[in-house]
Amino acid sequence: MKKEILMSLQGVKALEQELEFLKTVRRKEVAQKIKVALSFGDLSENSEYDEAKNDQAMLESRIAYIEKTLNNVKIIDVSELSTDSVGIGCTVKVKDLDTDEIEDYSVVSSNEASIREGKISDESPVGSALMGKVAGERFEVTVPSGMTIRYELLEIGKQTGLS
Repeated sequence: MKKEILMSLQGVKALEQELEFLKTVRRKEVAQKIKVALSFGDLSENSEYDEAKNDQAMLESRIAYIEKTLNNVKIIDVSELSTDSVGIGCTVKVKDLDTDEIEDYSVVSSNEASIREGKISDESPVGSALMGKVAGERFEVTVPSGMTIRYELLEIGKQTGLS
């Protein structure tokens, strides 16, 4: 049974663009690197060849991962999003009850997460704790450092630009 991966249309398009780049540009670059390394002769002591083959393996692994992801993706339909409780595709405003800091996050799939952009994965400690919560609810999260943070969910909204 395949696992359905929820993503925004933006996220899917970004993965498709990356896949196209990897297949058309990066594959040629790596193939050229292998060809050059082969021209150096003796493969038993050819670090350039080893490095090029390693690059090729990592490239093919990333391509396979993206293809698998795209085969299992379900694009989030903004019109179907509920703001009654937190789910993928929601925006949230949370208050750190210890510091009184207010943070805004978008809850996204792990493929789209970017803390710099305020996008947290539904699988991250904070994202996971948020799932299913309703506005006004308080909750605690133990983050990877071992610290426990107390939050209050202030608002739930819909992400814009998902479709």
